[in-house]
Parts: sequence; structure tokens; C-alpha cells
Amino acid sequence: MGLSVVILAAGQGTRMRSAVPKVLHKLADKPLLEHVISSAKSLGADDIHVVYGHGGDEVPTTLSHCDVDWIKQQEQLGTGHAVAQAIPHIPVGRQVLVLYGDVPLTTVDTLKNLIELGQRSGFGLLTISLEDSNGYGRIVRDESAVIRRIVEHKDATETERQIKEVNTGILVVAREKLALWLEQLDNNNSQGEYYLTDIIAMAVADGIKINSASPTTEHEVLGVNNKRQLAELERAYQLDAANKLMDAGVGLRDPARLDIRGNVNCGRDVSIDINVIFEGQVTIADNVNVGPNCLIINSRIDSGANILANTVIENAVIGRGCNVGPFARIRPETELAESSRIGNFVEIKKAKIGVGSKVNHLSYIGDSIVGKDVNIGAGTITCNYDGANKHLTEIGDGVFVGSDTQLVAPVKIGAGATIGAGSTITKEVDAGSLALSRSKQVSKSDWKRPQKNKD
Repeated sequence: MGLSVVILAAGQGTRMRSAVPKVLHKLADKPLLEHVISSAKSLGADDIHVVYGHGGDEVPTTLSHCDVDWIKQQEQLGTGHAVAQAIPHIPVGRQVLVLYGDVPLTTVDTLKNLIELGQRSGFGLLTISLEDSNGYGRIVRDESAVIRRIVEHKDATETERQIKEVNTGILVVAREKLALWLEQLDNNNSQGEYYLTDIIAMAVADGIKINSASPTTEHEVLGVNNKRQLAELERAYQLDAANKLMDAGVGLRDPARLDIRGNVNCGRDVSIDINVIFEGQVTIADNVNVGPNCLIINSRIDSGANILANTVIENAVIGRGCNVGPFARIRPETELAESSRIGNFVEIKKAKIGVGSKVNHLSYIGDSIVGKDVNIGAGTITCNYDGANKHLTEIGDGVFVGSDTQLVAPVKIGAGATIGAGSTITKEVDAGSLALSRSKQVSKSDWKRPQKNKD
């Protein structure tokens, strides 16, 4: 049987106290709904249908890059009604897996297990036992432990409310049976809604055995209803990601103080200090050290590099054995060659820094090609922007640039040249030459400093 996935994402989420639709709130810098869509894709689903409603077209517009079938639920009349909107879009002969756009952390392994159980009898249901089951629909079993029905918390008797096993809402069922049962739903309940859970009793009446599965951890099936729950799931997600890194051999100074908002691939003997944030696609090779309070975005850090505290690296390549920081900012399209050094309060943008070159203090190097073994002194600036266009600065091998120098692009500095401190360079400097651009120093021995007026 093929697999169709229906994701329910039409809820308003009033407890979020936000104008943003609930399923668009972010976990690990990705909308909740996108996490669920990614899991569905990982299952190899033949098609994915997202039923949306609250927020109008904001949900499909925001996630237009996701290859799914968007189905608008004009009126929010319950989960059963929402699934019914998708049935006409699902081919005959499919298994239908129902997921929820505000339940982002259900693992692919858990869902695969559920789908396999569903194939055996035609119906699979994900349940979990909770110490505090308040608010959840209870799983009612008979004396043989066979599932007979689900009763919602508001409709449950006091005895039924003592049941710890609850419904997660995630289920898989054959399309034909599901369509038939959805047609028989009514809204005769305290909420006046069409409950998807009512199909359980219908399945039992039709002699269908409901196979149940349970997730490995509770947070796999927890939904987000308010900002506190969102924060709790964020920490669960981040701790799980940290554990995976440590299991792969990465050293974390404190796994509770790491945030991964994308994917990180690490080599051996990598050390990561506290309060580090990774965003997008980050690759870290062997023997890299990342100091505290660093932000690394869509970048590659090669073996043996040392990233010191409070450094920001974005869309850049850090070569082998480089030393970067503290308080450095490496902006997009920067490439640092092997053993180069970028020091404190240095900003590099769209530049190639050659092997063994140094930019150690309080400098800005942008739109530049810097050769090998170059030393750039403190306070040096490449003046690359003329108010309309960016221009290139080229610095040859072995150049020494004195402190407080302005290199006004476009400009070329030949190999082995020396630039005297405090210079403003506007013309090409020949290889091996000394370039100076300073005003003559004037001293006045009879000068007196102005004094404040006494009145």
C-alpha cells in the first residue's frame, strides 16, 4: 500500500497570544509545521496533505517551498471534519497517516513502527501513558486489554479520568475504512465538534483490531499550545541534538547550553564550549575548538582551527589551523587559508586571506584578496565602497601594512611591499617598495593649552 499523510494545521492557537498562526511559531529556527512535513517526507510518503485554516493563506505562503498539497478548512469543526477535507485528495488503496502541525518532535522510527502495526490489522494508534493525563483523551480497553474506544477528557467519567494511557491523536488507517467512518461522525459532544477519535469505536464495531504503539519519549507526542510549552520542546530538541553529538564523540562543555538550528556535522576530537549557536549547514572537521558564545552560520571549519570566544562566522570557510577571535566577525564569502590568524575586533567580508597571513587587531578587510604571509596592522581599513559600488583591494605575498592605514580601493599592493603606519593609499604600490602617506609633523614649543573661563 502507498502512504498518504494528512497533517492537521488549522487551529488558531489562542493560548500562544500571538497574531502568528500557531504552526508557524519556530522551534530550532524552523516552523513547527515544517518539522512535521520533514518527518513525513523522511517516511517516503507518496503525498502529503496539509489542512490549514486559521491565519488565511499565511501558512501556505510562508511554507511555499514545501512540496505539499494545501487544503483550506473554511470552518474549524473538529479533527474529524479536518481529515474529511483531505479524503477526496487521497487515492484509493492508500494507508493514511494523520499527524499534527503543532506536534513537531515525533521521530521517524516511531512513525515507521506505527505504520507497520497499521498494515497488520488496518488500524494503528499511537498512545502513551502519562502520570498527569489531565486534558487528554483516555484509551479505554476491555478485560483482554483490547482497545474499545477513546473518551475525551471533558466527556469522561471520574473513573475514566483515572486512566493513564492517553491518545496522542496520531493514527494510521486504510483510506477506504477512514472515509466510511468519517461520513458517520456526529457532533453530539460537549464541544459540538466532529471528533476523529470517534472512529475508534466504529472500527471496533466493524471487527477491526486496533494495534497500538508508543513513542520512546514523552516529548515526541507533546503539542505546543503556549509559549511555555514551545520553550520546553525547544530544550528537549536541543538536548537530544546535543546527546547525538556527544554520542558521536564531540566534547560539549555543557550540553544544556548549546543551540543547533540546522544541521551540524562534526569530526573527531571536536570541543565546543558554552552558549554556542549553530545555524543552517555547518561542517566542523577534526580537532577543532569552538570557544564560548560563538555564532556559526552555514560555514565550514577545517581541522585544527581554533575559534575563540564571542566570534561570529557566517557563510565562510575557515582553513586548517586557523586562529579566529576573540570578538571577530567573519562575514559571507570569506575564505581563510591554512594557518591564517584573525584577531580581536576584526571584521572580514568577502575576502580571501592567504596562508599564514595575520589580521590581528581592530581592522576591517572587505572585498579583498590577501596573499600569504601578510601582516596587517591594527586599525587598518580597506575602503571598498564608494557610495554606489564595491571595489577590490589586492595585497601580494609578504606585504607588511602598518597600523591605522586606509587602503582606498580599487588598489593593488605588490608582493613584499611595506606600508607605513598612518598612511592613506590611493595608488598602486610596487613590489618590494615602501609607501608612506602622512602629513608633516609640526611642533610648537611656545604653545599654551586653552583654559576655561572663570566666569
